[in-house]
Amino acid sequence: MDANRRAFLGTAALGASGLVALTQQAAAAATDHGAPGAGGFGRDVQQLPPGAEVAYHDPKDVGAMPDFRFSLDGNVPKITSGGWAKEATVHQFPISKGIAGVHMFLDPGASRELHWHAIAAEWAYVIDGRCQTVVLDPSGASEINNYEPGDLWFFPKGHGHSIQTIGDKPCHFILSFDNGAFSEHGTFSITDWVDVSPKDMLALDFGLPKDALNAFPKGEAYIQAGPVIPIAQALDAPWPKESTHKFRLLKDPRAVRDFDGGTFRLATVDEWPVSKSMSGGVMTIRPGQMRKFHWNVNANEWHFYLKGKGQVALFGSGGRGKVAEFSPGDVAYIPMGFGHAIKNVGDEDLEIIQTWDNGKFEEIDLDAWIKASPNYLLANNFAGVPAETLTKLKQG
Repeated sequence: MDANRRAFLGTAALGASGLVALTQQAAAAATDHGAPGAGGFGRDVQQLPPGAEVAYHDPKDVGAMPDFRFSLDGNVPKITSGGWAKEATVHQFPISKGIAGVHMFLDPGASRELHWHAIAAEWAYVIDGRCQTVVLDPSGASEINNYEPGDLWFFPKGHGHSIQTIGDKPCHFILSFDNGAFSEHGTFSITDWVDVSPKDMLALDFGLPKDALNAFPKGEAYIQAGPVIPIAQALDAPWPKESTHKFRLLKDPRAVRDFDGGTFRLATVDEWPVSKSMSGGVMTIRPGQMRKFHWNVNANEWHFYLKGKGQVALFGSGGRGKVAEFSPGDVAYIPMGFGHAIKNVGDEDLEIIQTWDNGKFEEIDLDAWIKASPNYLLANNFAGVPAETLTKLKQG
């Protein structure tokens, strides 16, 4: 009797129910999908035959892994009389739905004019130079602060503010906003407002002759050139509360969160009460080292690469993973809950400005998760892996 005839007779002997079981098993092995209703309903359920050894991810059910790298500094700058700004928003960088970013450069004496943001709070890290901010909140309280490299500021959504260079050197900084749809080109600026408003109403509001308004700028100044402000004349007027808008990231010991392979300075709402909707800081990773695999529980993560060469491995569930390399001026966006790791693949320190769109900073490390799991659970999940390998895995 040939093999095909034996297989046919063996199958026939199973009867109708046996044929159904074999058909279901073959389908599961191919796609991990059983027949509709297989397994039963409510309390009347039963064990099914083993399916595929690994899950099948149908491309129709799982979207393609999006690009998570964008060259912010390779973007087109907006240039006015006193400096420039480049941005990365969801419009240029579609994955970045939760956070937008800007690199801004102010010439000596220049100011980013009085303005506010209707849809986002503003977090900033000063890279180089010195500047002064003025902020006004809805209560009428105001604060004037001076900044040096490594300092942060935070302005809640809708609070009026400005930024001006002090001293004879330019100042540049990274701005991060807790809304990917935010654009620097759509801020509410004072010169723009005055220019488009009826002169008779402005004259009545400010007690000025109507003709006096003819001297005001015709359009939005945005970043306005001006005379140099000596540092000695740029006086601080700090907020009379604990929740100041300024944080000395590189000088405040509360920010230190170093790890094996590098250093990390972070300000959250716990250290900086005004920063209710964002956390942020600076990470430095030594050559060949990495920030281990982890995920963020409650926030999207945004990077700006200051120095060095980095590599990010991103895990997006559904069989999706992607690796990208980053150079100075690039930004990365890690959606909330996506697993990732960051490695320094260059020969100098890797420096990254990082922000999260939540004032509470929460993350879980993969190695901590493994160490907390029972050996029998790991042996089950990693079937076929030798016990000694799993032991080393738990030891780190």
